[in-house]
Amino acid sequence: MSAKVYLVGSGPGDPELLTVKARRLIDEADVILYDQLCGEEIIRSFPQRAQLISVGKFASRHTVPQNEINRLLIEKAGDGKIVVRLKGGDPYLFGRGGEEAEELVEAGIEVEVVPGITSAIAVPAYAGIPVTHRDHASSVTFITGHEGEHKEEEVLEWDVLSRLSGTLVILMGVGGLKHNIGRLLESGKNPETPVAIIENGTRKNQRVITGRLGDITRLASEKNLKPPAIIVIGDVVKLFGIIPQNPL
Repeated sequence: MSAKVYLVGSGPGDPELLTVKARRLIDEADVILYDQLCGEEIIRSFPQRAQLISVGKFASRHTVPQNEINRLLIEKAGDGKIVVRLKGGDPYLFGRGGEEAEELVEAGIEVEVVPGITSAIAVPAYAGIPVTHRDHASSVTFITGHEGEHKEEEVLEWDVLSRLSGTLVILMGVGGLKHNIGRLLESGKNPETPVAIIENGTRKNQRVITGRLGDITRLASEKNLKPPAIIVIGDVVKLFGIIPQNPL
């Protein structure tokens, strides 16, 4: 059997948002390397016969270094097993799936990517916030809340981001909330801009905090906000409470 790894997106956490293909591959897998961001319900559904390897990666806490994850993928695939690398959301949206694919290809291992529903869209949707709306936002921009440790300087163009009239969605942004909000304000973003932070989106313990750009850092601290969370910035947040939230 030729070596092959499936890079699979598990979606934002609600097990019913797994794609049919993702569910099939999980059930057929011999080995599953998974992130904690996949969610407890999905993790509990893994087949007992499979070798299960938790590689951490809950929010910004990476208990297994990326180079070790790459090594494990190559090793397990080399044994001729069905290997699923299960990642929260979509593998290619701030999920380092592209890096893993590069390493596998370089090692001569076949890779198949199975896209997942990204939390950047699904989590706001579950909270009753569409990321685009004809009356409120004709564009949406996704940014990472913390850039790679290997970068020597910040590359996000905050002056450009602050001028955008559409929706900004920040992933993995809880740890750097004060910095990121501060950079937007310093770059001229209106402090009255509506903001929503959705904690544990699409899960039974989902929580939504709303405010303005000028006070959201304080509110998040007062509410003891914890990752994982999605930050939505823009006029679409005005629809929170008007469009119903999904039942959890």
